[in-house]
Amino acid sequence: MPCPIVSRLVVVDALAGLLDGPRARGAFLLRTVLDPPWSLRIEDHAPLTVVAVVRGGGWVLPHTGDPVRLRQGDVAVLRGPDPYTLADDPGTPVQAVVHPGEISTTPDGAALCERWDLGVRTWGGDPNGSVVLLSGTYQLDGEVSRRLLAVLPPLLVAPESDLPLVPLLAGEVAKDEPGQEAVLDRLLDLLLISVLRSWFCRPEADAPGWYQAHGDPVVGRALRLLHADPARQWTVASLAGAAGVSRAALARRFTELVGEPPMAYLTDWRLTLAADLLREPSATLAAVARQVGYSTPFALSAAFKRVRGVSPSEHRTREDLSA
Repeated sequence: MPCPIVSRLVVVDALAGLLDGPRARGAFLLRTVLDPPWSLRIEDHAPLTVVAVVRGGGWVLPHTGDPVRLRQGDVAVLRGPDPYTLADDPGTPVQAVVHPGEISTTPDGAALCERWDLGVRTWGGDPNGSVVLLSGTYQLDGEVSRRLLAVLPPLLVAPESDLPLVPLLAGEVAKDEPGQEAVLDRLLDLLLISVLRSWFCRPEADAPGWYQAHGDPVVGRALRLLHADPARQWTVASLAGAAGVSRAALARRFTELVGEPPMAYLTDWRLTLAADLLREPSATLAAVARQVGYSTPFALSAAFKRVRGVSPSEHRTREDLSA
């Protein structure tokens, strides 16, 4: 089917799982300046990283698979936590290793953070280097984020012609002005949205049914309604009426495009939202139940246990232990 034209409303629906989970809030953003030969081993275990080539070029060597060429203006998205290498050439020996906690060392463990510090959000081996990279890392820990990350490949690259945001982000990253973190967070989000929309429109992306279905005038409307108001007591009949079609037509079309019936999709979405809400220490089961459309805490607990195999309290305990 043709690639859907995705409006801002659809982004809020289909990509909210990514951008309300990974929405940059002080995300780690760094400008790296280098001159060949250079090679960086990234072992920070970040769930998601965006790398934009501002000047020059290089290669990305994923944990598995062949090296991929990066040209000026290209943007790579890497799904962690597997390590990867960025280099001017696939054969260049590693010069620096980036560890969790934004710590960098030489391959033998000598500290590099201060030695390679080049000023505001800028780091590298040569302040006048011919290669400039922008790297933004997101820390994702929500169920909604995982749902989207599960359909992304370990590495995807968007070409320069598709992404006019790279020069804008590059111009802002080294500034140190009031509100600058918020500006950078929003620009990084926009860049990530652009890359993902571009990727999902490609045949090789094999975009999930729920994403492709947003381009359908009937099912897209139904999905937006469910995402906008998951707590409403939807039925197939009421959803069909809101979408302007018959109950049978909606059920058939929705199942065909999304891969599951409307109410099954709604249940999964509600429980995914509930799983994220339960991560908040102050959130009560009753409050979460109301927010996701269950009349009582018992009803939410029963559905959660039936679908996910654990009770909400067990889920919360597991998340606390893994935090």
